[in-house]
Amino acid sequence: MNRKIVIAIGGSSGSIYAKLLMDKLALIKDIVVGVVMSDNAILNWEIEIGKFNADEYPFTFYSKNDFMAPFASGSAQYDTMIICPSSMGLLSRIATGVSGDLTTRAADVILKERRRLIIVPREAPYNLIHLRNMTALTEAGAIICPATPSFYSQPTTLEEICNTVVDRVLDLAKIDVETYRWGELE
Repeated sequence: MNRKIVIAIGGSSGSIYAKLLMDKLALIKDIVVGVVMSDNAILNWEIEIGKFNADEYPFTFYSKNDFMAPFASGSAQYDTMIICPSSMGLLSRIATGVSGDLTTRAADVILKERRRLIIVPREAPYNLIHLRNMTALTEAGAIICPATPSFYSQPTTLEEICNTVVDRVLDLAKIDVETYRWGELE
């Protein structure tokens, strides 16, 4: 049976994280990926890394208001949702149960079905409202994985730095990834 994963790309800065995540997922066989992007996600992608072209990916892309998308219902059995990057506004709407678009509806479905929701916030600093929303989501079963790169692998390019976050997200999604592992010799 193929794994089914939802990728939601929110409107915060950090499009490179979403691109690298999708580039890696595109190489994996036996996986179904549905993607939903906010208007600001597309705008930021084009500002930060160039023209967005959905045809570059073997995924199905859904409109932000397409409530007929399969992952808008638990019966479609998508097992994982990754929101990368996520603004604090999007995170807040999910934490408070507001399901006004496909991203927030899909996150609500994943949580109610007790499946894996990984949220990659890309804002700093955090205020108390942000922290409380992240706490509420963690208590509801989500995994908060801030876009905080690590440096012990001695990355030398922007992509290598960002991949320290993307590889961690893929690990959390239970997807095999070849990456630097602490304590292992290269």
